Amino acid sequence: MDAGQGETRSGQAARRLGEWVLRSARPADVEPIAELRATVLRPDLLRLGRFDEHRVRQRFRDSFTPRHTSVVVVNGDFGGCVAVRPAEDGRWLEHFYLVPELQGRGLGSAVLRTLLRRIDTDGVLARLNVLRGSNAQRLYERHGFTVCAQDPIDVYMVRQPGTGATGKGARSDRTGTVGCGGGSFGQGWWWKETS
Repeated sequence: MDAGQGETRSGQAARRLGEWVLRSARPADVEPIAELRATVLRPDLLRLGRFDEHRVRQRFRDSFTPRHTSVVVVNGDFGGCVAVRPAEDGRWLEHFYLVPELQGRGLGSAVLRTLLRRIDTDGVLARLNVLRGSNAQRLYERHGFTVCAQDPIDVYMVRQPGTGATGKGARSDRTGTVGCGGGSFGQGWWWKETS
């Protein structure tokens, strides 16, 4: 799946925010996204005792892959980003950040719906991790993600293709192995982000 097809969306988010579009990221986007990441993650990382001014930016720089990343553009301005990377049994959503002024206004849901439709078309799982205690976890739960594993820093979530807002369809066992897709979260499963 190619991230960022230049797809314009309107509807509820547009009524509140204007038009938005996903465009493919370019190498020059790395610094604005690294700065946004530091801003957005700071409160949760401070709460978890994991914030480091340099590391929060460098981890993004080290993992940035423009071909898997889309920039959210709202009314012509930088509004955020999201990456969708291929995984063995599905897609891995990461680096989903919106500028603080755009949070809580429906844009995150609109972008997530667009991405999940693309993933559902492929009939594969969607996976992500979110920092423990992050408000973003509720957004993902509303869109059908369920918790499959967690550690002291991260909550790992999975969504079956076609799962709606009910969150039904995924289960986990005591070991953290995803009962709905065969993969397991944790060390070595996929790139793990902690700050």
